[in-house]
Amino acid sequence: MHNARIIIADDHHLFILGLKTILNEAEGRNFRIVGTAHTGESLLELLKTVPAELLLLDLNMPEGNGLDMLNIIKEQFPALKIIALTMYDDHKIVKSTFKSGVDGYILKNVGIPELIKGIDEVLDGKTYLGKGVSLNGMMDSPEKKQEQDHFEDRFIKKFNLTKREIEILRLITQALSNKQIAKELYISDQTVSVHRKNIMRKLGVSNTAGLIKLAYDNSLI
Repeated sequence: MHNARIIIADDHHLFILGLKTILNEAEGRNFRIVGTAHTGESLLELLKTVPAELLLLDLNMPEGNGLDMLNIIKEQFPALKIIALTMYDDHKIVKSTFKSGVDGYILKNVGIPELIKGIDEVLDGKTYLGKGVSLNGMMDSPEKKQEQDHFEDRFIKKFNLTKREIEILRLITQALSNKQIAKELYISDQTVSVHRKNIMRKLGVSNTAGLIKLAYDNSLI
């Protein structure tokens, strides 16, 4: 059973009320809503005084929108898990939030089971990408495809990765589990696990969020 103190930041009071009801009634969990904030400024003040393990953050708030706040929050509260809970599905915004350190990204129009699943995954230390969310835009021209290939080749040389490791890294950045990656590539879960560990070792990171950030910083996604 997950026990977590949760803060909700959103400028819509009715949305917060509904979300509190959903989380308080989540079966098999002990979610405690320890605070709510309706502006970026009030959120920072709340975080300074109320301990929490998880922040559910809207990306569109007055007095410092969510995107502006992310870097500040992560710098001041590095242990805090953050899920972006928003209506924005643009892949550029999604990538920007992960670069800033979010642990999950969920659209507001998902069902309750999807929301609870995302919270569970993030509290377990994983990275969660909700339904309808993608880190990758469509390659709409041969020039863009050529540019992406260039960044990939440079990334491979820089970190001494194999083509298979790059392939697995791309799937990891889509927040796929080892089992899902194994099914996609027709290999075993154990093989994926070994590759994932090797990738993390070569890139010098310790979690999926770190992999996503590094891939983004190097224009791989």
